[in-house]
Amino acid sequence: MDDIILDVASASCRFDVSAPTLSRLFSKQPRRILRAVENVSFTVRRGTTFSIVGESGCGKSTLARMVVGLQRPTQGMLNFRDIRRADGSFGPPRVQMIFQDPYASLNPRWRVGDIIAEPIRELKLRPDAASTKDRVGDLLEIVGLSRSDASRYPHAFSGGQRQRISIARALATEADFLVCDEPTSALDVSVQAQILNLMVKLQKELGLTYLFISHNLSVVRHMSDDLAIMYLGRFVEAGPAEEVFSRPRHPYTRLLLDTIPDVERPNRERRPMSGEVPSPIDPPPGCSFNPRCSRAADRCRAERPELRMLGGVSVSCHFA
Repeated sequence: MDDIILDVASASCRFDVSAPTLSRLFSKQPRRILRAVENVSFTVRRGTTFSIVGESGCGKSTLARMVVGLQRPTQGMLNFRDIRRADGSFGPPRVQMIFQDPYASLNPRWRVGDIIAEPIRELKLRPDAASTKDRVGDLLEIVGLSRSDASRYPHAFSGGQRQRISIARALATEADFLVCDEPTSALDVSVQAQILNLMVKLQKELGLTYLFISHNLSVVRHMSDDLAIMYLGRFVEAGPAEEVFSRPRHPYTRLLLDTIPDVERPNRERRPMSGEVPSPIDPPPGCSFNPRCSRAADRCRAERPELRMLGGVSVSCHFA
């Protein structure tokens, strides 16, 4: 337990999307509550990558915003434990976020050097302008860019290079914990591999901890230590990444794995994903996946399955 850096217990995030009070009174409509994240619990070990995978709208980005403090949980607890930081001080880890869109997350009117130097100046991590400039140059080289790139504007860079700048900005705070909200989804496949390899390299060299958000299992396969599959605000399967990939137990996990191309078995039998994700405002009764599950029975439509341990993996399915 000493290596746990983040402990999340029964965290939920709900939004009231009801019509105004007077409109509801006249039309006799009930309140409408959007359950973005519902009763999620997990722990993240220091120096590892915990990945959360699911389709768009499942609540994974809301959970990421809760972890970095941009969104308050409606109930439950998110607790960062005190650690010995990279600079030698002791306290909660410094947390930063790498955003999904490298084109929108950088100020187009600032030079790259100013973008990376801003957190250094605000947090007073260097004593003077000269040492700040040296630190900016070091960070650019760490992420595979040149010191001379500090004088250029973001529009002069490709998408992959901009994401490298975003990583350098996150590292400028001397962060210990990085929340990566689909950092490669807006990039070409070849560039995705470069960014993922860079993140793995930085994790080994700097001892970073990642919470990695993605909708693509193939992206996180080779960099995750622990993995959680999220559906309609809840975890349906969670455990060591290798165990989840080698022996998927939940039907939704199997369907996600079927979408990954396999060069060795291109003509293997695959079950297509059918239907749409139900509304988190009005989820189906019982198991939330039952409208799309080929194995759904009457029990699935009436009784919600709870997460239970099966061979080191938590699974939420009656027939796992």
